[in-house]
Amino acid sequence: MTALTLSNLPATTVPADAVVIGVAKGESGPVLPAGSPAAAAADEALGGTLAATLTTLRAKGTEDEITRLPAPAGWAVPLVVAVGLGPEPTDGYRPEALRRAAGAAARALTGSEHATFALPADDAESIGAVAEGALLGAYTFTAFRGRANVTPAGAALARITVLDADAGDEEHAEAAERALVVAEEVARARDLINTPPNALSPADFAAVVEAAAPEYGVTAEIMDELALKDGGYGGIMGVGQGSATPPRLVRVTYTHPSAAATLALVGKGITYDSGGLSLKPVGHNETMKCDMSGAAAVFSAVVAAARLGLEVNVTGWLALAENMPSGGAVRPGDVLTMYSGKTVEVLNTDAEGRLVMADALARACEESPDALVDVATLTGAMVLALGKRTFGVLSEDDAFRELLHETAGQAGEQSWPMPMPPELAEGLKSPVADLANVGERMGGGLSAGLFLKEFVAEGTRWAHLDIAGPAFHEGAPYGYTPKGGTGSAVRTLIRLAERIADGELAP
Repeated sequence: MTALTLSNLPATTVPADAVVIGVAKGESGPVLPAGSPAAAAADEALGGTLAATLTTLRAKGTEDEITRLPAPAGWAVPLVVAVGLGPEPTDGYRPEALRRAAGAAARALTGSEHATFALPADDAESIGAVAEGALLGAYTFTAFRGRANVTPAGAALARITVLDADAGDEEHAEAAERALVVAEEVARARDLINTPPNALSPADFAAVVEAAAPEYGVTAEIMDELALKDGGYGGIMGVGQGSATPPRLVRVTYTHPSAAATLALVGKGITYDSGGLSLKPVGHNETMKCDMSGAAAVFSAVVAAARLGLEVNVTGWLALAENMPSGGAVRPGDVLTMYSGKTVEVLNTDAEGRLVMADALARACEESPDALVDVATLTGAMVLALGKRTFGVLSEDDAFRELLHETAGQAGEQSWPMPMPPELAEGLKSPVADLANVGERMGGGLSAGLFLKEFVAEGTRWAHLDIAGPAFHEGAPYGYTPKGGTGSAVRTLIRLAERIADGELAP
């Protein structure tokens, strides 16, 4: 992982491959943002012509824009990278704007060894945002490239120095350390999501968790297919029965001796989703290694809580299975008896995530957590509703739903609160079982949430995050978001754990 340091030295004196400065978007071209000594120093060294030079190079100062120019004579770096910040606000740049600019610059510096970041940031929150964005943007995934194709030109930044006039301040140091932990745990989730399915079966995923957990004081308990069958986990076993690689349910636990509250997290972990016998059409299979993004986010969040020493108990449940078609696969029309005792008629085997999640939710509720959040790439309907960058937040607890939505915003992730119309539950009725696993096509993302609700114990404070849109990015990278697995919801879950540790869980 990329190393991170803070430095209070002037940008002109820190030896590196490049220094990153911010450029704002003015009415007629790029302008230098207020509160940026590095940009002012570059402007002075160029005789007050930095903005004009950038204009000549066709820079505008728009978000994610990257402009390179030689560093002024006498500087300790050979290159200045000007990154667009967008229009300059009157009250300073939001953390997300700094996070995104730093990420774009870090991506542009792939292949460099060391870069200094001199963006307009002066308090702990903004310093943390710059550090987090730079680290997230520096992410690369090369584990499955042949040796001949892993070149220095494709390597991530090895070192990042964030310039901070108050680098010795304790709050600033804590913000930088938090940024490092958050970025490393997002990278852990991204690595899992990007791992091809032939290298990440449910058993493989469980083994990764089992190997990593002790390093951070996290406990891992793994239920294999025999334990799942004996325990009556009909949803997980039903989904996994068509695969040659059997399912797992993994419980990961972090406890703090002073904790006053417990947060339970449930993650969907379909390591590959073919759709089962309700086979996905051509063009929809290629990225289905990402259907375990919820489980990856939950595992990373639990580890982050442990690394940050948060005063909250966090338990993660990873519902792991592979959904494949075979002679032994669950069929449309089959009825499964779930862990809770309820029966479900399977009308569509491609609506499998809710089946594994239902078992894990029911099991998590037995421990009576103070709050329960599930995370899943659950429905294409949510992508149609909210697009590819925003996840849905569903809960019948208005205060808790708003807390999650607000928390995502604080973390820098896009979310939107969604309703749970009771009339849609009518479509989940079955003539032969307690429930059907799919309802009406219209509002499918909402009825999926209503299905999950059936397996949450009465009185449990619960919310459902459908991350189907932002979990896997197929387009060109932007900001700190790479192509491939994004680690969506990791930062939201970490921030939620922090808020609960601080006593912010609404009554």
